[in-house]
Amino acid sequence: MLTGKKAVIFDMDGTLVDSMWIWPEVDRIYMGKYGLTQPDTFHKDIEGMSYTETAQYFVDTFRTLNRTREQVMQEWREMTTDLYATRVFPKRGALDFLKAMKARGVLLGIATSNDRSIADAALNARDLAGYFDSVRTSCEVSAGKPAPDVYLKVAEDLRVDPRECLVFEDVPKGILAGKNAGMEVCAVDDEFSRPWDSEKRRLADYFIRDYYDIRDNTYERCAHRTDET
Repeated sequence: MLTGKKAVIFDMDGTLVDSMWIWPEVDRIYMGKYGLTQPDTFHKDIEGMSYTETAQYFVDTFRTLNRTREQVMQEWREMTTDLYATRVFPKRGALDFLKAMKARGVLLGIATSNDRSIADAALNARDLAGYFDSVRTSCEVSAGKPAPDVYLKVAEDLRVDPRECLVFEDVPKGILAGKNAGMEVCAVDDEFSRPWDSEKRRLADYFIRDYYDIRDNTYERCAHRTDET
């Protein structure tokens, strides 16, 4: 998996840290506050969107909301920043993996769809920020995932050819973003995205339950699986 790779780039939520549990609760509270009804396609609609794009989705979809995009974004920050700083922890084996990559001289980056201030809160609270040579959000580029923009921006920061990057992602549109950037992608197990496991395996090059799978060489090679096509 790591042969020939000069850089490893992580999505953050559900990939590097266990944080996806926060957002369904935030959505429930926020929609209740404003009397909104979640569309049946809600989670697939917003999958991969940047923080800014998701806020705009709320403004466009919920006509009775009567809030600006910036107001929505700020309310979410106020609801979540403390949770990220106090109740979000790295995925199993992630810290040991980061240490191993640093020891090997592999460059590390983050390409997240989350808000920058929230991402900083999560990384700083667990002393993770120092491991990364580049941290970028989808709000800093032209389009969110599955567009490749944020992954290409991190590769540009690291001065590494996309073909020499390995991406870790937890949702299908994120996996597509890495593939669209010309990178190999390892899908990461996460409770929130388990309903999409079959799609994740079909799209990704590899699949892990946790980062110790890499250490133990028990990760799944899943690109071009004939039983998934």
